[in-house]
Amino acid sequence: MSPTTSAHRAISASASRWRSRYWLVLLLVAVSYVACAVQTGPNPSSLSLLIQLVTIAVTLQVAAVRPRIRRFGWMFAAVIGVATLIGTLLGAEGHTLDVTLAAVSVIAYAAAAAIIIADQVRQRSFNLQALWAVIAAYVMVGLSFTFVYNLVSLVSAAPVFGEGQADSLSSQLFFSFTTLTTTGYGNMVPVTPMLQSIAILEAIAGQLFLITAVARIVNANKSIKSTRAHDSEADER
Repeated sequence: MSPTTSAHRAISASASRWRSRYWLVLLLVAVSYVACAVQTGPNPSSLSLLIQLVTIAVTLQVAAVRPRIRRFGWMFAAVIGVATLIGTLLGAEGHTLDVTLAAVSVIAYAAAAAIIIADQVRQRSFNLQALWAVIAAYVMVGLSFTFVYNLVSLVSAAPVFGEGQADSLSSQLFFSFTTLTTTGYGNMVPVTPMLQSIAILEAIAGQLFLITAVARIVNANKSIKSTRAHDSEADER
């Protein structure tokens, strides 16, 4: 066996091991969710952003994206992470920093969700790892919209949900997921036409995501049954 062949097999084996670790992506997403949920103020934290960057880096590896794209993503995450750490150590703070953190968070979660969705579109089967991947991407979509609301609240003088409503990141997180899942308790309502349009877009995205996920599960089950039936017919012959 040539060294080149051995190297390719080693790389394939490593990629296969990583592809079975979508549970790790889901775990990091859960940690990110908690980090946002405990924030009682509107300003995003550096710790939350660092967790997001780690999530992006792991997602790039697990989803087995092209090496060039993966290296670029890792480089981007590393640069932002180092800059965030330096800023935190120097005690940097201010409105511009908060807006930057929120904007990067929107991009990070949206990119990670898109990477997972693209990876799952390429897969023909639906297993436990695919389920973890779908859940992780779904939560990432909700988190991305959370930081869209957060970004709007930071750049706008008007409160997101009107007077008398808490304009914290945890409130924005709550509103985002009640909108994404179309639960709609009605205790929080965006006051501006732009925010209302974003909320409608999120509700549509949430429904399309669920419909697509359910359709994929059904198609996967049909494919499995068809394969079993074919194998059974072959054994009988």
